[in-house]
Amino acid sequence: MDDPYRIDKRRLRMAFGRAAASYDAAAVLQREVLERMLSRLALIKLSPRLILDAGCGTGLGMERLAARYPAARLIGLDIALPMLRQAVLRGGWWSQLWRPRRDYVCGDVESLPLAAACVDMVWSNLTLQWCNDIPRTFRELHRILRPEGLLMFSTFGPDTLMELRAAAEGEAPYTRVNRFLDMHDIGDALVRVGFAEPVMDVERFVLTYDDVRGLMRDLKAIGAHNATQGRRRGLEGKSFLADLAARYERFRSQGRLPATYEVVYGLAWKGLPRPAADTVRPIQLHRRR
Repeated sequence: MDDPYRIDKRRLRMAFGRAAASYDAAAVLQREVLERMLSRLALIKLSPRLILDAGCGTGLGMERLAARYPAARLIGLDIALPMLRQAVLRGGWWSQLWRPRRDYVCGDVESLPLAAACVDMVWSNLTLQWCNDIPRTFRELHRILRPEGLLMFSTFGPDTLMELRAAAEGEAPYTRVNRFLDMHDIGDALVRVGFAEPVMDVERFVLTYDDVRGLMRDLKAIGAHNATQGRRRGLEGKSFLADLAARYERFRSQGRLPATYEVVYGLAWKGLPRPAADTVRPIQLHRRR
Protein backbone atom coordinates (compact mmCIF):
# COMPACT_ATOMS: atom_id res chain seq x y z
CA MET A 1 0.00 0.00 0.00
CA ASP A 2 1.22 3.51 -0.81
CA ASP A 3 2.22 5.76 2.07
CA PRO A 4 -0.84 8.00 2.71
CA TYR A 5 1.50 10.79 3.89
CA ARG A 6 3.49 10.80 0.67
CA ILE A 7 3.41 14.25 -0.95
CA ASP A 8 1.59 14.51 -4.27
CA LYS A 9 4.02 16.75 -6.14
CA ARG A 10 1.48 17.67 -8.82
CA ARG A 11 -0.91 18.89 -6.14
CA LEU A 12 1.95 20.70 -4.40
CA ARG A 13 3.03 22.47 -7.59
CA MET A 14 -0.52 23.62 -8.29
CA ALA A 15 -1.08 24.85 -4.72
CA PHE A 16 2.08 26.94 -4.60
CA GLY A 17 1.45 28.20 -8.11
CA ARG A 18 -1.99 29.49 -7.12
CA ALA A 19 -0.55 31.08 -3.96
CA ALA A 20 2.29 32.95 -5.67
CA ALA A 21 0.52 36.32 -5.73
CA SER A 22 -0.68 36.14 -2.11
CA TYR A 23 2.38 34.48 -0.60
CA ASP A 24 4.43 37.50 0.52
CA ALA A 25 1.55 39.13 2.40
CA ALA A 26 0.81 35.96 4.40
CA ALA A 27 4.31 34.51 4.92
CA VAL A 28 4.90 36.06 8.35
CA LEU A 29 6.54 32.99 9.86
CA GLN A 30 8.67 32.34 6.78
CA ARG A 31 10.11 35.87 6.97
CA GLU A 32 10.88 35.52 10.68
CA VAL A 33 12.66 32.20 10.13
CA LEU A 34 14.60 33.78 7.25
CA GLU A 35 15.90 36.50 9.56
CA ARG A 36 16.94 33.95 12.17
CA MET A 37 18.78 31.90 9.58
CA LEU A 38 20.61 35.02 8.42
CA SER A 39 21.67 35.77 12.00
CA ARG A 40 23.18 32.28 12.24
CA LEU A 41 24.91 32.76 8.89
CA ALA A 42 26.60 35.90 10.23
CA LEU A 43 28.72 33.66 12.49
CA ILE A 44 30.13 31.66 9.57
CA LYS A 45 33.12 32.74 7.49
CA LEU A 46 32.26 31.96 3.90
CA SER A 47 32.86 33.58 0.51
CA PRO A 48 30.65 31.58 -1.89
CA ARG A 49 30.93 32.01 -5.64
CA LEU A 50 27.65 30.22 -6.41
CA ILE A 51 24.65 29.86 -4.06
CA LEU A 52 21.56 27.72 -4.61
CA ASP A 53 18.35 28.82 -2.90
CA ALA A 54 16.46 25.52 -2.88
CA GLY A 55 12.77 26.37 -2.68
CA CYS A 56 13.25 30.08 -3.30
CA GLY A 57 9.55 30.94 -3.52
CA THR A 58 9.05 34.60 -4.39
CA GLY A 59 12.76 35.40 -4.03
CA LEU A 60 13.04 37.24 -0.70
CA GLY A 61 15.79 34.90 0.48
CA MET A 62 17.74 35.46 -2.73
CA GLU A 63 17.46 39.19 -2.25
CA ARG A 64 18.88 39.00 1.27
CA LEU A 65 21.65 36.58 0.26
CA ALA A 66 22.65 38.83 -2.64
CA ALA A 67 23.01 41.73 -0.19
CA ARG A 68 25.23 39.62 2.08
CA TYR A 69 27.33 38.14 -0.74
CA PRO A 70 27.36 40.76 -3.54
CA ALA A 71 30.08 38.94 -5.51
CA ALA A 72 28.19 35.64 -5.59
CA ARG A 73 26.01 34.32 -8.36
CA LEU A 74 22.64 32.96 -7.19
CA ILE A 75 20.36 30.25 -8.53
CA GLY A 76 16.76 30.22 -7.36
CA LEU A 77 15.02 26.85 -7.66
CA ASP A 78 11.33 26.25 -7.03
CA ILE A 79 8.84 23.57 -7.99
CA ALA A 80 6.17 26.15 -8.95
CA LEU A 81 6.77 28.30 -12.03
CA PRO A 82 4.48 31.16 -10.85
CA MET A 83 6.63 31.49 -7.73
CA LEU A 84 9.70 31.95 -9.92
CA ARG A 85 7.89 34.57 -11.98
CA GLN A 86 7.22 36.50 -8.77
CA ALA A 87 10.91 36.17 -7.85
CA VAL A 88 12.03 37.50 -11.23
CA LEU A 89 9.71 40.51 -10.91
CA ARG A 90 10.60 41.29 -7.28
CA GLY A 91 11.36 45.00 -7.15
CA GLY A 92 9.91 45.64 -10.63
CA TRP A 93 10.99 44.65 -14.14
CA TRP A 94 13.54 47.46 -14.27
CA SER A 95 15.46 45.92 -11.35
CA GLN A 96 16.58 43.12 -13.68
CA LEU A 97 18.91 45.62 -15.35
CA TRP A 98 21.09 45.72 -12.24
CA ARG A 99 20.59 42.12 -11.06
CA PRO A 100 22.33 40.12 -13.77
CA ARG A 101 23.90 37.57 -11.42
CA ARG A 102 20.72 35.59 -10.76
CA ASP A 103 19.28 32.57 -12.52
CA TYR A 104 16.01 30.73 -11.97
CA VAL A 105 15.26 27.03 -12.40
CA CYS A 106 11.90 25.27 -12.12
CA GLY A 107 12.64 21.91 -10.53
CA ASP A 108 12.33 19.56 -7.58
CA VAL A 109 14.83 19.56 -4.70
CA GLU A 110 14.68 15.75 -4.67
CA SER A 111 16.08 15.58 -8.22
CA LEU A 112 18.23 18.62 -8.92
CA PRO A 113 18.99 19.57 -12.54
CA LEU A 114 22.49 20.76 -11.60
CA ALA A 115 25.98 19.36 -12.19
CA ALA A 116 27.98 17.67 -9.45
CA ALA A 117 30.24 19.82 -7.27
CA CYS A 118 29.11 23.13 -8.79
CA VAL A 119 27.70 25.02 -5.79
CA ASP A 120 29.51 26.53 -2.79
CA MET A 121 26.45 26.95 -0.61
CA VAL A 122 22.90 25.59 -0.49
CA TRP A 123 20.30 27.64 1.36
CA SER A 124 16.80 26.30 1.96
CA ASN A 125 14.17 28.03 4.07
CA LEU A 126 11.14 25.91 5.03
CA THR A 127 11.13 23.71 1.96
CA LEU A 128 12.45 20.28 2.95
CA GLN A 129 9.17 19.32 4.66
CA TRP A 130 7.72 18.97 1.16
CA CYS A 131 10.22 16.24 0.20
CA ASN A 132 9.17 12.59 0.27
CA ASP A 133 12.65 11.09 0.66
CA ILE A 134 14.94 13.11 2.92
CA PRO A 135 18.00 10.81 2.49
CA ARG A 136 17.66 11.10 -1.29
CA THR A 137 17.26 14.87 -0.99
CA PHE A 138 20.39 15.18 1.15
CA ARG A 139 22.31 12.97 -1.30
CA GLU A 140 21.32 15.36 -4.09
CA LEU A 141 22.39 18.41 -2.08
CA HIS A 142 25.65 16.68 -1.14
CA ARG A 143 26.24 15.82 -4.81
CA ILE A 144 25.96 19.38 -6.10
CA LEU A 145 28.05 20.94 -3.33
CA ARG A 146 31.75 21.51 -3.83
CA PRO A 147 34.11 20.07 -1.18
CA GLU A 148 33.93 22.22 1.96
CA GLY A 149 30.60 23.65 0.73
CA LEU A 150 27.90 24.60 3.23
CA LEU A 151 24.29 23.41 3.55
CA MET A 152 22.04 25.65 5.67
CA PHE A 153 18.33 24.91 6.00
CA SER A 154 15.19 25.14 8.07
CA THR A 155 12.22 22.80 8.05
CA PHE A 156 9.24 21.89 10.21
CA GLY A 157 9.37 19.38 13.07
CA PRO A 158 6.65 16.96 14.25
CA ASP A 159 4.89 19.35 16.67
CA THR A 160 3.99 21.67 13.78
CA LEU A 161 0.23 22.33 13.64
CA MET A 162 -0.27 19.92 16.54
CA GLU A 163 -3.55 21.63 17.48
CA LEU A 164 -4.94 21.24 13.98
CA ARG A 165 -3.78 17.63 13.88
CA ALA A 166 -5.49 16.86 17.22
CA ALA A 167 -8.69 18.63 16.18
CA ALA A 168 -8.81 16.59 12.96
CA GLU A 169 -8.34 13.23 14.75
CA GLY A 170 -11.03 10.67 14.19
CA GLU A 171 -11.59 11.68 10.56
CA ALA A 172 -10.21 8.41 9.18
CA PRO A 173 -9.46 7.18 6.62
CA TYR A 174 -8.13 10.52 5.36
CA THR A 175 -4.91 12.36 6.21
CA ARG A 176 -5.46 15.96 7.28
CA VAL A 177 -2.03 17.33 8.26
CA ASN A 178 1.37 16.58 6.74
CA ARG A 179 3.89 14.39 8.56
CA PHE A 180 7.08 16.14 9.72
CA LEU A 181 10.44 14.61 10.66
CA ASP A 182 12.12 14.81 14.06
CA MET A 183 15.32 16.87 14.40
CA HIS A 184 17.37 13.80 15.37
CA ASP A 185 16.20 11.81 12.35
CA ILE A 186 17.18 14.71 10.09
CA GLY A 187 20.62 14.92 11.71
CA ASP A 188 21.15 11.16 11.31
CA ALA A 189 20.20 11.39 7.63
CA LEU A 190 22.79 14.14 7.09
CA VAL A 191 25.56 12.00 8.58
CA ARG A 192 24.57 8.89 6.63
CA VAL A 193 24.89 10.62 3.25
CA GLY A 194 28.31 12.04 4.09
CA PHE A 195 27.80 15.52 5.55
CA ALA A 196 30.28 16.52 8.24
CA GLU A 197 29.82 18.44 11.49
CA PRO A 198 26.01 18.79 11.38
CA VAL A 199 24.62 21.31 13.86
CA MET A 200 20.91 21.12 14.67
CA ASP A 201 18.62 23.15 16.89
CA VAL A 202 14.91 23.81 17.22
CA GLU A 203 12.55 26.68 18.08
CA ARG A 204 8.82 26.92 18.59
CA PHE A 205 6.60 29.68 17.27
CA VAL A 206 2.93 30.15 18.12
CA LEU A 207 0.69 32.17 15.81
CA THR A 208 -2.76 33.05 17.13
CA TYR A 209 -6.12 33.50 15.42
CA ASP A 210 -9.65 34.60 16.18
CA ASP A 211 -11.02 31.44 14.61
CA VAL A 212 -10.07 28.38 12.56
CA ARG A 213 -11.06 30.11 9.34
CA GLY A 214 -8.25 32.62 9.85
CA LEU A 215 -5.71 29.80 10.15
CA MET A 216 -7.08 28.09 7.05
CA ARG A 217 -6.94 31.33 5.07
CA ASP A 218 -3.28 31.83 5.98
CA LEU A 219 -2.36 28.26 5.04
CA LYS A 220 -4.15 28.67 1.71
CA ALA A 221 -2.47 32.05 1.06
CA ILE A 222 1.03 30.52 1.33
CA GLY A 223 0.13 27.37 -0.62
CA ALA A 224 0.35 25.04 2.40
CA HIS A 225 -2.54 22.83 1.39
CA ASN A 226 -2.89 19.21 2.40
CA ALA A 227 -0.90 17.64 -0.45
CA THR A 228 -0.70 14.12 0.99
CA GLN A 229 -1.73 11.11 -1.08
CA GLY A 230 -4.20 10.10 1.64
CA ARG A 231 -6.15 13.36 1.61
CA ARG A 232 -9.85 13.50 0.88
CA ARG A 233 -10.43 14.21 -2.81
CA GLY A 234 -12.83 17.05 -3.48
CA LEU A 235 -14.15 19.75 -1.15
CA GLU A 236 -14.70 19.13 2.55
CA GLY A 237 -18.31 19.27 3.69
CA LYS A 238 -19.64 22.04 5.92
CA SER A 239 -20.23 19.52 8.70
CA PHE A 240 -16.51 18.59 8.77
CA LEU A 241 -15.43 22.23 9.00
CA ALA A 242 -17.96 22.91 11.75
CA ASP A 243 -16.82 19.85 13.70
CA LEU A 244 -13.16 20.81 13.22
CA ALA A 245 -13.82 24.32 14.53
CA ALA A 246 -15.68 22.94 17.54
CA ARG A 247 -12.87 20.52 18.43
CA TYR A 248 -10.23 23.23 17.98
CA GLU A 249 -11.98 25.37 20.60
CA ARG A 250 -10.46 23.35 23.46
CA PHE A 251 -7.09 24.97 22.63
CA ARG A 252 -8.39 28.53 22.96
CA SER A 253 -6.33 30.59 25.40
CA GLN A 254 -6.79 34.23 26.34
CA GLY A 255 -9.43 34.56 23.69
CA ARG A 256 -7.25 33.31 20.80
CA LEU A 257 -6.67 30.01 19.01
CA PRO A 258 -3.00 28.94 18.81
CA ALA A 259 -1.20 27.34 15.87
CA THR A 260 2.17 25.91 16.90
CA TYR A 261 5.11 25.58 14.52
CA GLU A 262 8.22 23.62 15.45
CA VAL A 263 11.08 24.93 13.32
CA VAL A 264 14.21 22.83 12.93
CA TYR A 265 17.42 24.59 11.86
CA GLY A 266 20.39 22.72 10.45
CA LEU A 267 23.78 23.32 8.91
CA ALA A 268 26.43 20.91 7.74
CA TRP A 269 29.54 20.87 5.57
CA LYS A 270 30.56 18.69 2.69
CA GLY A 271 33.91 17.26 3.71
CA LEU A 272 36.95 16.90 1.52
CA PRO A 273 37.07 13.63 -0.44
CA ARG A 274 39.03 10.87 1.23
CA PRO A 275 41.99 9.34 -0.63
CA ALA A 276 41.40 5.99 -2.25
CA ALA A 277 42.74 3.04 -0.28
CA ASP A 278 45.37 2.11 -2.88
CA THR A 279 46.89 5.60 -2.76
CA VAL A 280 47.66 5.42 0.96
CA ARG A 281 51.30 4.60 1.76
CA PRO A 282 52.64 3.78 5.23
CA ILE A 283 55.17 6.21 6.71
CA GLN A 284 58.04 4.66 8.64
CA LEU A 285 58.97 6.45 11.83
CA HIS A 286 62.48 5.92 13.21
CA ARG A 287 63.48 6.76 16.73
CA ARG A 288 66.67 8.79 17.05
CA ARG A 289 69.39 7.36 19.23
